[in-house]
Amino acid sequence: MRTLWMALCALARLWPGALAGCADAGRCCPGRDPACFAHGWRQDRVYGTCFCDQACRLTGDCCFDYSRACPARPCIVGEWSPWSGCADQCRPTARVRRRAVRQEPRNGGEPCPALEERAGCLEYATHQGQDCGHAFVPAFITTSAFNKERTRQAASPQWSTDTEDAGYCMEFKTESLTPHCATENRPLTRWMQYLREGYTVCVDCQPPAMNSASLRCSGDGLDSDGNQTLHWQAIGNPRCQGTWKKVRRVEQCSCPAVHSFIFI
Repeated sequence: MRTLWMALCALARLWPGALAGCADAGRCCPGRDPACFAHGWRQDRVYGTCFCDQACRLTGDCCFDYSRACPARPCIVGEWSPWSGCADQCRPTARVRRRAVRQEPRNGGEPCPALEERAGCLEYATHQGQDCGHAFVPAFITTSAFNKERTRQAASPQWSTDTEDAGYCMEFKTESLTPHCATENRPLTRWMQYLREGYTVCVDCQPPAMNSASLRCSGDGLDSDGNQTLHWQAIGNPRCQGTWKKVRRVEQCSCPAVHSFIFI
């Protein structure tokens, strides 16, 4: 009888499926669940009570077939929704986009990424179509990548799509900035980290930020001389702001991408 028992134990070591595990017990539980157990061989080759909850990966007492019976499933998310409109008109505010979870993570699978992103924006007209947003004294700026997303007609009903004015570029030398710029690490505001004192930056003036009557962007400093201190503020984080001085106006911006911005 003793010999038969030793033979069965040896067989179980070679063929763990011969004894019960998570699959046979029909158990597979999220998180930590002491009641989610079976009797059989553990992954560390110890026979007895083994577990089928997600926490067993950390405690090292999973049943031998846990990985097969409870495969890790990562979070799967859908595509980003279109950007919303600005939360308000005629003042710097935020827009938002969201995505939904299509599959929740299970059994230690990759967690879900961010489901919402926000970015700064500024509307140039009221709901009644009245032009606004150009009376601000500071220059409101954002990353030049935003220019690929906005459309003339959607952002400014006052601006005719037939207008062929190509805009212009202003070069400034940064004089000061608040420490809040360097602490930004959100995906859509990380560009603020590259703002530096003493650097020359390019700021593009393009429709719809360009006033349809004056063909200028608010805060462009075009009428100032090189000694006048001008103010700017980053859209998306009002605490990221500073001063700069005009260098010159050029037809096209030629600064590196990290030092290229647009009026908004």
